[in-house]
Amino acid sequence: MDRNTFTGLFLIMIILAGSFYFLKPNAAELKKAQETEHLDSLKKAGIKPVQKDTGKTAAIANPVVDSLALKGPFGTAITGTEANTVLENENLLIKLSNKGGKITSVEVKGQKTFTGKPLILFEGNDNKFGLSINASGKVINTNDLYFTPTKAGNTVTMRANYGANAYVEYVYDLKALSNKVGFNINLVGLQQVIAGNNIGLNWQTTLLQQEKSIESEHRYSAPYYKYLDGDVNHLSVSKDEKEELSKGKIQWFSFKQHFFSASLISKQAFDKGTLEVKIPTTPGEVKFYDANMQLPYAHTANQVYEMEFYFGTNKFSALKAQGYDLEQQVDMGYWPLKYINRFIVLPVFNFLNSFGWNYGLIILVLTILLKLALSPLTYKSYLSMAKMRVLKPEMDEIKAKVGEDNPTLVQQEYLKLYKKAGVNPLGGCLPMVLQLPLVMAFFFFFPNLFELRGESFLWMKDLSTYDEFIKFGVKIPFIGDHLSLMCVLMTISTLIMTYFNNQVSGATGQMKYIGYIMPVIFLGVLNSYPAGLNYYYFLANLMTFGQQFLIRKMVDDDKIHALIQQNKARPADEKKKKSKFQQRLDDYMRQQQQAKK
Repeated sequence: MDRNTFTGLFLIMIILAGSFYFLKPNAAELKKAQETEHLDSLKKAGIKPVQKDTGKTAAIANPVVDSLALKGPFGTAITGTEANTVLENENLLIKLSNKGGKITSVEVKGQKTFTGKPLILFEGNDNKFGLSINASGKVINTNDLYFTPTKAGNTVTMRANYGANAYVEYVYDLKALSNKVGFNINLVGLQQVIAGNNIGLNWQTTLLQQEKSIESEHRYSAPYYKYLDGDVNHLSVSKDEKEELSKGKIQWFSFKQHFFSASLISKQAFDKGTLEVKIPTTPGEVKFYDANMQLPYAHTANQVYEMEFYFGTNKFSALKAQGYDLEQQVDMGYWPLKYINRFIVLPVFNFLNSFGWNYGLIILVLTILLKLALSPLTYKSYLSMAKMRVLKPEMDEIKAKVGEDNPTLVQQEYLKLYKKAGVNPLGGCLPMVLQLPLVMAFFFFFPNLFELRGESFLWMKDLSTYDEFIKFGVKIPFIGDHLSLMCVLMTISTLIMTYFNNQVSGATGQMKYIGYIMPVIFLGVLNSYPAGLNYYYFLANLMTFGQQFLIRKMVDDDKIHALIQQNKARPADEKKKKSKFQQRLDDYMRQQQQAKK
């Protein structure tokens, strides 16, 4: 290498070294370059950096974006340690968990299970509640997030942070002497995060056995719901069912048990939803309920949903006081039975209840009042049966004269006899048919009457369930695993009443024995029904005996016979216009007679 070449290379090295020294970036320039590089990586990952408002311009405060950049949406709420917060007043004791920010347990104070334990509507991991949110392309269920609780008096706020000034918040408020829990959902600063125009709300729980008879709880437990401008409806009580609620906005839905309910009322109403019920096979579990509702989302900076929970009894007056037609969860029977119960039986019962009497005495007085109200129909029924009994000898003569092989002609002659004697063959049935709706109304009234729960009378420890006279230890077909003494007494009294009715009416043949079959069937059906219902039927039978005894003293068979003979002696008025029914009956009989010829 010659001298000139070496000199040139040496000068170039000096220039490069000087450039690196004099042109290197300072600390501020290095930090800015690092921030730019990190922001580019966040942008490629689809994560928006957190900005801090300095009061002048929005500048990037921390390109690390805390754990959100590392864990995704609600990064700080993904993990945590579960802990409970308690809300309590005179009626309810409620436990709230920071996991999901939800109600995990509800105890109804002043009420006990059939075993004497505190009455808890639901508790444990089987109860799930939360929102389903599509945030930054990922579906988040708030039931799995850890909320931060804040308690002030009887108000608890649960908050799950998405990021700075962006969060989901639940606010629970329990007033004194109330069975309602105010519940607000606040979605703050999420208008650019949440996709779609709906937020999903899911609530599922398993209701636990509270009463002595789990079969009765199955029979009267179901999820109920009400459309904003519609009636109250419910799913099946006897089988698994899932129903789409899409006929309008939904005002409320309720997880109804036999004597208690857990309901959620939305003041803005749900857009649509689904309800599902399943019958568990696990002992001690009554029903599994699952509700999935849709709430409208308007992408506002602070979206608020105002709601209310109701936790409490299914006492008709208590539910009615809550509003929103919640009292229609109490099954008063089908039309017209529910109107009889709601506007006649229930007001009378409440009036008697205002005296503070024992419920056994109230049922007794209620039965007496019912029998007095129906006494005119009972009298007409007995009188009609007495007339048929007096006519029986003449009817037997007609049957012997015409012959049993010609039933059409026999019936035709019977009708002539009835017409001459002035007797209506249906006179004994019609009054009984008119009484039937009132009698059947009690079949729905007493099993759903919360006031009877836990109330004792005589040997019956609880009028709202069956009394165990004999426990078999095993289930016997048709009867079950026990025998109810009040049901046995009711059956015996019905059999005796059937015997006396046959004596009054003069029933013969198959009609004489059909009446004995129904009481035996009722023994199997009503053996597991409330003792209060069987007690009512037993009292009704006893009072019917008393009514018939008095009426029999008032009605003289000789006078009835003389009156019938007078009617028969009257000259027939052939010109008298027949009723349409009588005319059709005569035409039918005539056609049957001609067909046989």
